[in-house]
Amino acid sequence: MALSYRKAHALARGLVLSSVLAAGQAQALAPEHELHRLMLATDEAVAAENWEDAGDYLNRLQQLEGKKPADYFYFRGRVMLQAGLLNEAQSALETYVDQEGAQGRRYKESLTLITSIEKQRKEQALTAAGANAETSKIAVIEPAGEQNLAALRKLYLVNSDREALVLHMNSLLGVSGWRREQTIVDVNEPADIEYRINTEGSNIGIQEIRHTDDGKVVRKSQMLSVYGVNPMVEWGCEAVVGACWIYDPRDGSRLLQLAPGRDQAREIAGTLGQLIRNLQAPGGS
Repeated sequence: MALSYRKAHALARGLVLSSVLAAGQAQALAPEHELHRLMLATDEAVAAENWEDAGDYLNRLQQLEGKKPADYFYFRGRVMLQAGLLNEAQSALETYVDQEGAQGRRYKESLTLITSIEKQRKEQALTAAGANAETSKIAVIEPAGEQNLAALRKLYLVNSDREALVLHMNSLLGVSGWRREQTIVDVNEPADIEYRINTEGSNIGIQEIRHTDDGKVVRKSQMLSVYGVNPMVEWGCEAVVGACWIYDPRDGSRLLQLAPGRDQAREIAGTLGQLIRNLQAPGGS
């Protein structure tokens, strides 16, 4: 039985579409070739300063399984910098430098960009600190509300907010230590990088504890003065490098390197902010 023109046209159109889809599936590149294709496309987009396309290619690259080439992190750093995400940009560029070393063809440029990022971050931190110092003269400093302080005092059986915040911060840090090996975690083994804090007057003491491959323990301490510091502590996580960061409220540099876990990083940053507020408050305890 002969088909009508309309039905024949619809059938032919469907066959053409099916053929196109089948051809697309048959010609799909293997992951290693797709990675190279997207890297070339990203390189061209960055060279042309077409940041939107570069970001799209990077997002697709991130979804591919397997190890990414070092240039991926350089491109990621450039795109993040254009987007104003300074911490993410620095993290990506540092990863490139660590992987390629001085022999990398983008080594000097990456170091220059990292220096530029540090300058921008310090300028932003100084601006924020100046604004905070001006407003703090008339503002009432209150807890941020991330943690109910009465509940924390009850939980840790202490009478002061400050002591409760310190204990809670150390409790959070105790389960957020960064480890090189993240697939199998032995809770009985210490993390490669851990932190402990205490307070001395208007300062927060931060001790970094590093466990080296040869079994040694290296301890470094620093003091964070809360005077003029913005208590809105920034944090961020980088899935590519397997770490979360708490950023120094004084200049925006990395302060704490933590295990990947957005909820934990958010809570640690909030608790640190509350502790800074407590130390800034006249008569805080």
